[in-house]
Formats: sequence, C-alpha cells, structure tokens
Amino acid sequence: MTTTRIDRRMAKLKAEGRPALVTYFMGGDPDYETSLSIMKALPKAGSDVIELGMPFSDPMADGPAIQAAGLRALKAGQTLAKTLEMAREFRKDDNDTPIVMMGYYNPIYIHGVDRFLADAVASGIDGLIVVDLPPEMDNELCIPALKAGINFIRLATPTTDDKRLPKVLENTSGFVYYVSMTGITGSALADTSKVAEAVQRIKAHTDLPVCVGFGVKTAEQARTIGASADGVVVGTAIVNAVANVIGPNGAKTADPAEAVATLVTGLSQGIRAARLATA
Repeated sequence: MTTTRIDRRMAKLKAEGRPALVTYFMGGDPDYETSLSIMKALPKAGSDVIELGMPFSDPMADGPAIQAAGLRALKAGQTLAKTLEMAREFRKDDNDTPIVMMGYYNPIYIHGVDRFLADAVASGIDGLIVVDLPPEMDNELCIPALKAGINFIRLATPTTDDKRLPKVLENTSGFVYYVSMTGITGSALADTSKVAEAVQRIKAHTDLPVCVGFGVKTAEQARTIGASADGVVVGTAIVNAVANVIGPNGAKTADPAEAVATLVTGLSQGIRAARLATA
C-alpha cells in the first residue's frame, strides 16, 4: 500500500516528539455550509488529523451528543454524497491535513462499496473507521479500501484481549484507535494509568501509532493522555461546542466554527505540552 497523508503526518509528528490531535466533527451539523466552515477551521486551530463523521439514523455506539448531531445533520439534508463533497471542497485549500471518514457501514453499502471507494479517493479521503464491521468481514470493505490506497483504522477496547488483538490488527493501517473505555462515546475520562498500560500492550503487537479517544474534553486531559499515546482523539467535546451555540429553534447564538476553533486551540496547546515534561 502506498504512503498516505496519515502515514506522513504521523511520521512527522513522531519526529517532532509530540502526539497528534485528532478531531472529530459531524458532517452536515448543523447544516452543510456551517459544517464546512468548521472543517476548514480545524487545521488552523491545531488539529493534525480530521475525523469526518458520516451521519446515520441508527448510531448504536454513539452517545447522546453525537446522536443528536447526526440527527441535526440528517434533518438539514446531509447525505453520504454531501459528506464526500465536503471533503472535496476542503481539499481545494488544504491538500495536507489527513481526513478519516468515521461512521457505520449501512450508508456505504447502500452507496455501493466500489463506487464509494472511487468517490472517497477522488474526494481526498485518507482513512476509514467503520465501527460496525468486525475483522471477520474484512473482505466486505477493509481489503478493497486498502487496495484503493485508503487506510482502514480499527478500534481496540479494554475488552480486546491479547488473543483477540492480533486479529483486530491484521489489516489495520494508519493508526490504531484505542477506545479507552467500554460503553458509548462521551463517557467520563478513563483512568490514565490504565490507558498508558493499554497503549503499551497494543504497541507490543504493532508498530502502528496508537491514538486514544473517548472522554477527552480539556487541554489538561489531552496533555495527560498524550504523555503515553501517539495521538489523542476528541469528538464529543467538539460536537457539544457546536450544540451549545444552537438555540432550541435551530438559530445560531454564535459562530459554531469560532466556538470549535477556540476549544481546539486549547486542546492543541495541551497536546503540544504533552512531551515537553518528559523530554
């Protein structure tokens, strides 16, 4: 498989001696144009890798905040095609920041796997996280994605034991996403000492970077997690920053892109301090 933007970005950050800030937002929330402005604001605020959420009507692994964001996006008319279009628009001004599409298999299956992968490559997509496709179904999407030059990023959890882990990692590329707790997105931050142990356990099985997510909301938490991980993933806090400036009737009380940029700037400062204390 050829080198992707994800591979290049992770290698660059490793050389700099700091972890990546991986930021998730929901494509189309609260509407297409606002969502695109949020996406464009992320790299300027310090995001190293963007996770672009694909809204889906039945998001079984997502907490209330991301579920609500997906419903707002769908209500505003967001589709998988529009989410791909958003990436294409973003790429007109930014050809360097890696984009990972994250979501569920159903919309991809309906779109058609071959068509989706061709559209994803044309849109400048670098990776996929499809949370409801286990390794046993790698021929469905994972293997075709790798052949198309798109990283397939797998989730590992506290319940992924040493017997299961090699299977999970078998066709994983780009990075490993360690979900630091069991349960839905947006839960409380996990015990950081246990996170460090888990990262080391995963690294014993792979040379891939390990990024840790679920529950990170503040710069201090990002700095703490970043001390042991190759990257820190933040999602619910960003989705909440959007929701907090949308009134009950859907009217914006402030600029969502500005609200997200303020949060991400703080998180970025925490990430950039992560390795200074241990250097």
